[in-house]
Amino acid sequence: MRHFLDISRLDRKALTHILDTAKSFTSVDGRAVKKVPLLRGKTIVNLFFEPSTRTRTTFELAAKRLSADVLNISIATSATVKGESLLDTLFSLEAMNTDIFIVRHPESGAADFIAKHVAPHVSIINAGDGRHAHPTQALLDVFTIREHHEDFSKLRVAIVGDILHSRVARSQIEALNILGTREIRVIAPRTLLPANIEQVGVQVFQNCWQGLRDVDVIIMLRLQKERMQGAFIPSEHEYFQLYGLTPERLALASPDAIVMHPGPINRGVEISSEVADGPRSVILQQVEYGIAVRMAILSIAISTGDPGDGDET
Repeated sequence: MRHFLDISRLDRKALTHILDTAKSFTSVDGRAVKKVPLLRGKTIVNLFFEPSTRTRTTFELAAKRLSADVLNISIATSATVKGESLLDTLFSLEAMNTDIFIVRHPESGAADFIAKHVAPHVSIINAGDGRHAHPTQALLDVFTIREHHEDFSKLRVAIVGDILHSRVARSQIEALNILGTREIRVIAPRTLLPANIEQVGVQVFQNCWQGLRDVDVIIMLRLQKERMQGAFIPSEHEYFQLYGLTPERLALASPDAIVMHPGPINRGVEISSEVADGPRSVILQQVEYGIAVRMAILSIAISTGDPGDGDET
């Protein structure tokens, strides 16, 4: 697996291999010295063209846990503000003998474009590209689900919120389908649903009271206001009244249902504080598991072993 670009390029065997590898890394955080030497001598560059807290930080920690050297490039203070092109920036950093670029970019397809132009020894990890994909987030989400509900064939999963603009939702749906999830529901107003979304193997609900009934996993999504051009909802207050996850709506789900959110959370918009901080919330577990999952992806990408069917995923 030279590049990791999109969930859709994985089969079930490859996806499960990544999850199993991540499981083996979860014990590292409990050690006195939180390091393993798998990437000693390797250089990893976080190349983020969009703001990020959880993704960038957990990738940095994952690389350091693997003993790699890590560079964080601030685009706001890089030569790109002077007019340097994306590829020229990349080639300059590549000349410093970089082994892996972790790329987040506002344009869909950017990671794939970069992967086509790097040297043969360099790997590209997609940390989110436009509205297209966020594969590592989807993997840490299904890893978190598997820690609580191992058999996906028995699960009903609801994804609630701004499906239209969410690269996370797209990758989550792909991962859940690959793992054979019994039922995937998307819950949102029609204005926040992609056209023909039913064709990707989901059930569509525009009513929370119906969509949340008896589900085992609830994944809340924030409103992607930075990607919206125009009015998609009347107001945030009204949106919360109709689609916000409250204790009353959570009660519709299965008794052992878990609540997830990829972050950042907008309390009082898509989720109440009572639910976000409640006993069924695993939101902070997602962040914790994100380190192990990203350790797995980095270690597999740079190793000679290939869990996939080619040099890209």
